[in-house]
Amino acid sequence: MSSGEIFSGNYRKMCSKNSTLVLSAKKDLSQPLAQTYQPREVERGWYSWWRSCRFFRRPQLHQGHKFVMVLPPPNVTGSLHLGHALTCSLQDAIARWHQMKGAEVVFVPGCDHAGIATQAVVERHLLATLGKTKHQMGRERFVEEVWKWKEEKGDAIFKQMERLGTALDWNRSVFTMDEGMTEAVNEAFIQLFDQGLVYRKHSPVNWCCSLQSAISDIEVEHVSLPGPSELRVPGYDEPVTFGMMYDLAYKVVDSEAELVVSTTRPETLLGDTALIVHPGDNRYSEFVGKFVYHPFRRQSIPVVADDGVDVHFGTGVIKVTPGHSKEDYEYSQRHKLEQIIVLDDEGKINDIVPEFEGLPRFKAREAVISAMKQLKLFRGSRPHPMMLPLCSRTGDVIEAILKPQWFIQCSQMAKDAIKAVESETLELLPPSHGKQWSEWLECGVDWCVSRQLWWGHRIPAYSCKLSNERQVWVAARSEEEALRKLVQREGVAENTIISIQQDEDVLDTWFCSGLYPFAAFGWPHHTLDLTQYYPTSLLETGHDILFFWVARMVMLGQKLTGQIPFKTVLLHGLMCDVKGHKMSKSRGNVIDPLDIINGTSVEELKGRPQSAGIYSSLTRPDSALTQLPSAKNTKGIPECGADALRFTLCSTNFKNQLLSFDLTKVEQNKFLGNKIWQTVKFLLSATKKMEDSLCLQEESLAHQEMNLNTHVVLSQRDELSLMDRWILSQVSSLVQNANRHFESYDLHLVTLAFTNFWQNCLCDVYLESIKPVLKSGSKPAQISAIQTLLTSVDAGLKVLAPFMPFLTEELYQRLPTQKINVLRNKDSKSPESIMECDYPDPNEWSVWKDQEAEEQGAIILEVATAIRGLKSRHNVSFNNSQGTLVTMDTNMVEMLKTNLDTLKTLSRIRHLEVGTGVTNLSHSAVTTLSHSTSFYLHLQNSVSIDAELSRLRKKEAKLKKELKKFIKNTSSPKYILNTPPKVQEIHREKVTTLTSELSQLETLIANLNKK
Repeated sequence: MSSGEIFSGNYRKMCSKNSTLVLSAKKDLSQPLAQTYQPREVERGWYSWWRSCRFFRRPQLHQGHKFVMVLPPPNVTGSLHLGHALTCSLQDAIARWHQMKGAEVVFVPGCDHAGIATQAVVERHLLATLGKTKHQMGRERFVEEVWKWKEEKGDAIFKQMERLGTALDWNRSVFTMDEGMTEAVNEAFIQLFDQGLVYRKHSPVNWCCSLQSAISDIEVEHVSLPGPSELRVPGYDEPVTFGMMYDLAYKVVDSEAELVVSTTRPETLLGDTALIVHPGDNRYSEFVGKFVYHPFRRQSIPVVADDGVDVHFGTGVIKVTPGHSKEDYEYSQRHKLEQIIVLDDEGKINDIVPEFEGLPRFKAREAVISAMKQLKLFRGSRPHPMMLPLCSRTGDVIEAILKPQWFIQCSQMAKDAIKAVESETLELLPPSHGKQWSEWLECGVDWCVSRQLWWGHRIPAYSCKLSNERQVWVAARSEEEALRKLVQREGVAENTIISIQQDEDVLDTWFCSGLYPFAAFGWPHHTLDLTQYYPTSLLETGHDILFFWVARMVMLGQKLTGQIPFKTVLLHGLMCDVKGHKMSKSRGNVIDPLDIINGTSVEELKGRPQSAGIYSSLTRPDSALTQLPSAKNTKGIPECGADALRFTLCSTNFKNQLLSFDLTKVEQNKFLGNKIWQTVKFLLSATKKMEDSLCLQEESLAHQEMNLNTHVVLSQRDELSLMDRWILSQVSSLVQNANRHFESYDLHLVTLAFTNFWQNCLCDVYLESIKPVLKSGSKPAQISAIQTLLTSVDAGLKVLAPFMPFLTEELYQRLPTQKINVLRNKDSKSPESIMECDYPDPNEWSVWKDQEAEEQGAIILEVATAIRGLKSRHNVSFNNSQGTLVTMDTNMVEMLKTNLDTLKTLSRIRHLEVGTGVTNLSHSAVTTLSHSTSFYLHLQNSVSIDAELSRLRKKEAKLKKELKKFIKNTSSPKYILNTPPKVQEIHREKVTTLTSELSQLETLIANLNKK
């Protein structure tokens, strides 16, 4: 089944719990492995087969071992960005690891209706295609169009999750506007309302005039302006200038004096209701309690004192506009000031000052400045650095406007959330977030949950107008229920009710998302799923929404279910581009994960529309083109595949605050995939040759000792070579480290351990060491080598499987362990997929930890590295290479002679002698491994000899200088009297060592001079 078939318009039906999934045939593996790793071909077909076989729901192997996690629901509006890909990759790796450890894994996918974002997208779409605004269409028709758009476009996000290989339980898929979630949202609001935790009041909100709605703080981006900056604002033909400070004068009543205020928003002067100064500011103390004339409203406003005034801002006199400033609103509350609103929902001046009525706010700014000049009250302007709040969805300038809104009281819920962390009922990782958690929640800020939108969960609150002009609000599921509550709970006589009308506003999307961990399992109903899978095990998400989402889930979960919604919260940092800028669609520097997976050309990137976000109006967007390495700018992004992208994202220390993403690392991990591919190709080729040589048949196989199962290899341990034992000990370390780091969620250390094992240990050392064995060694040695290689590869692929599911499945299916285990164990069922395999167990693999083999292997590698380095410096080819290793360690000599072929292979030297002493060292270059061990490379030509003589003489001069200094320092009477005996002993040993090294050098120089 193709991606398109799985995630078609019938996706919702297919994901229903009673749906029948169309079976997908297993991928044809009859052809041999391709010459190189091709991600697109490797990743084709596996996901649909996994789904059809229901591998994403492995039966529980250990009683009570469950792992439950919900995927933070991305917005339905569009495509995944790298931040989503990071979340999917991290969560999927963790989920797959738990599944391979035998847990019943429930990994719930979801999609957020994204009220503001979706409405903005659809509004632009309808205006472009139909030429109509939402108001021209009407609410009912507009909402129908949003649903239509969602059904046509909204499944793209799921296709990308599939392409990433995310092993989600699609039968549990949740959309935050579906029937079950709607019921949960209504129930939650009504419960909170009936408990007295929901109230309605006028309050300043973040108002987007383009959306004509309040938006949450997380949807506001504060852009730093160094001074005068032009910005294109929606609805204005010409750019608007920001970053200016204007000085405007107020005349004091019954006085010739004036007070000058400094403001960046002259248009809000129309709603000023007071001037405020600091009580300790002697410049203005005489004016406190007096009044000034408002230049346009023909009334006077008071001058009051408040400790909150910053005497260094502007002139030190603050104009107070409670209707359009959160800070000014607080002033008005303290001093009981009038609250005047001068902007309507579209951002135009209302009728409060008729001469400016109907002017768009920034046109009104120009008009107010002009009028103040005519009144001779304008005192100048100047550049002013400032932070400008912009809507991340539309790029519009955010206004603070006083609006009637619904709020949830959070003080007690916040205290309970703090207590949950302090009591360790809830674990925050990294723990450093605990301090921020407490500091933010201690503020106890109430939550504004109403939004002036049409798309979303309409607030289940009803306004009831009574005959005595009193207004009563009740929360109810329907108008009929609202009527019953009015009569039964509020004691309202039914004949006094004039009208009942549901609130037009919708609930904040975060309110709905805050119910997600328990509503996904059937709450408010007491379902079996809710009993079995709630609370969940882990929440993994970005630290930037710790308070907007995580804290609210905890508060709502505790209040509505009596339980913390998850045991652990794992937070990752913000994804940044190569310049260190946070990746965001509004900045335009995001990279589409599919561009990395499938590859794309520069022409395709250039042909895409630029971001419509806020930065497109201020600066040139940091487009995906700027993320390309400079050498690749002409080629675009190469095809890297989902596995390489997943591995790269998981290789980041995601617990850091900022995460840097570099495309070159994805390419490097694609090359790692090819390394793994080539290793398995080598293994399959070697196994095939061995089978052909031994003519393995089913009947004879049972009598062979070539069972490649780890436990059988264990029984033959005494027959293994040193390098066999060494690599199996490395596998043991890998398994130990991988499990330990998975448990601590240090996934970057798992990927680091794997890369080090596969590249540095398996490929660079073990594979090279067994090539001569497989070519000309004895049959038992060859069998042992293939057994060991297969065991190592099998374990390595299983360690890697949570990160690179496609590649590991492709290669696992081809490993000869499948065939041989079936033949040798006819009654046992071999895992059909690597997803059904157990993750390598540290206890089982601990028996392979071999300290002796590791120490001896380390010696061989150290010697081999030294030999290769000396050969390289003197440009000695393999055919001309011969040398002698001299050591005074007799045990080392015996070990190296036993493994001489391995040492020669890893050293890439043709002839090598090992001994405690050699008579003829003439014409040799030397490298010293320790005071008792040296390697002599026999040189064949005068050029190499001259170069070596030059090097040795420099080293001789350096040693002589160092020795002379030591002898001088240790010979003085003062040294002998004042230096501790232990230190003197160390220095004597150092002199002895230097003398010995110098003697060896002098001998070498003399021998080379015999040419």
